[in-house]
Amino acid sequence: MKEQDFERQLKSDGFQEIEYQKLDPRPGKGRHRHHFEIRGLVISGTFVVRQTGEPVVYRSGQIFSVAEGELHDEWIEADGAHILVGRKFSEARA
Repeated sequence: MKEQDFERQLKSDGFQEIEYQKLDPRPGKGRHRHHFEIRGLVISGTFVVRQTGEPVVYRSGQIFSVAEGELHDEWIEADGAHILVGRKFSEARA
């Protein structure tokens, strides 16, 4: 999917915060939750998400998502990652 199409889809689906992130390699943050839904497009590199079961490796052109409140871990492999990510908050933010 092209970045512009993905960004349009995020906006259409109600994602309030949309940004590009360049991520350096790092180990997992540990199992945690967010108070928002997250959806991202991997532009380059490798982004790994473990929700339930085995970790899933996302590479260039692939989309990952984590539901609001879902317990998960995430890490960045040795090649780093460049992603376009959106956050969708269920409650209005001040």
